[in-house]
Amino acid sequence: MENTAQLKAEVKPLLASTERVVLDLTHLEMMDSSGLGAVIGLYASAKANGRDLKLINLNARIRELLGMTHVLSALTACGEYMIKTP
Repeated sequence: MENTAQLKAEVKPLLASTERVVLDLTHLEMMDSSGLGAVIGLYASAKANGRDLKLINLNARIRELLGMTHVLSALTACGEYMIKTP
């Protein structure tokens, strides 16, 4: 929750100027509902602007959270666990 505003502030401008933004979640150990909301919001912003947002290096805990909330079905994820959704 503490880093959600910073994440949005740093990624939103990138989505306006870059075709693809890749979030490397290597050091992310846990995500709460505000972090989940931020990722979903950034994904929606990316798609609305014809951009691509990708997540890489998800740990098992984050992958499980995204899977339980059905976010993985909307996002393209790959990396350490080689998760890739269409």
